[in-house]
Amino acid sequence: MTQRPLGQSGLSVRPFVLGGNVFGMTADRAASFAILDRFVERGGGMIDTADVYSAWVPGHKGGESESMMGAWLKESGARDHVLIATKVGMMPGGLKPDRIREAVKGSLDRLGVDTIDLYFAHKDDPDVPLDEVLGAFGELVDAGTVRAIGASNYSAERLAEALRVADAAGLPRFTAMQPELNLLDRDQYEGALQQLCIAEGLGVVTYFSLASGYLSGKYRSADDLGKSPRGARAKAYLEGKGPAVLAAMDTIAAEAGATLSQIALAWVAAQPGVTAPIASATSVAQLDEIMDSETVALTDAQLAALNEAGRGTA
Repeated sequence: MTQRPLGQSGLSVRPFVLGGNVFGMTADRAASFAILDRFVERGGGMIDTADVYSAWVPGHKGGESESMMGAWLKESGARDHVLIATKVGMMPGGLKPDRIREAVKGSLDRLGVDTIDLYFAHKDDPDVPLDEVLGAFGELVDAGTVRAIGASNYSAERLAEALRVADAAGLPRFTAMQPELNLLDRDQYEGALQQLCIAEGLGVVTYFSLASGYLSGKYRSADDLGKSPRGARAKAYLEGKGPAVLAAMDTIAAEAGATLSQIALAWVAAQPGVTAPIASATSVAQLDEIMDSETVALTDAQLAALNEAGRGTA
């Protein structure tokens, strides 16, 4: 499988990144280990997680995903076969320098690694000057604790400002961006942010690439929403453009001999500036399905039809 350079980070990934948000949450130890084993068996490249996963679950405090991945890395000995991306900034303390220093130690301990390949600022923290944020990240890069840094959920304006501050102060640049992007949620990335990432040579890995599972076709009516805990989030897609997008995807899936999930991920991977979509799996069978999206090549006509449906102009 062809590797794509992740911007100017020095890292390269396949056009699929495995989401780790489910590990220790909806995927228990046995399921998590089986999925991760299969990911490596298939030559998977990067796994994405965060220190906040899954603090929103009753009884959890954050770090559950990293801890599960760390246990698997220790048992499997697979550290040299995968790239690890994690994030800081959603927990109390935001992106204050002391919080970043404390958080990275926690992430390293839970993951059981010496170096994080890609460390994201999980969201912008307007209360902390950008030079302080980038300075703290720079300490980690200089120490070899982090190989490259990225930003998630930053506006185009704030990302551009962060890049200017980095260049002016001789601090490390964000080399990757992680925005929300799928056929139904395009506003965060398309337009100014997309243009900036392309112009500045940032790698882009996207989250919610399957729109909380809606684009898998799992939730076609209100009766389907109880199929999983994510059903409530898919409710909003049942109205508006959702059904029309699924209809277009059904047609193209039949033409391409692919599943809806594969079509959705292939569309994201084909968008200008995108390096790879992120998607998670709760079973080996689901992982195999979504990883097969890497081999789905959509035609220009199919991409145009999906774009029209996603914009409500079909």
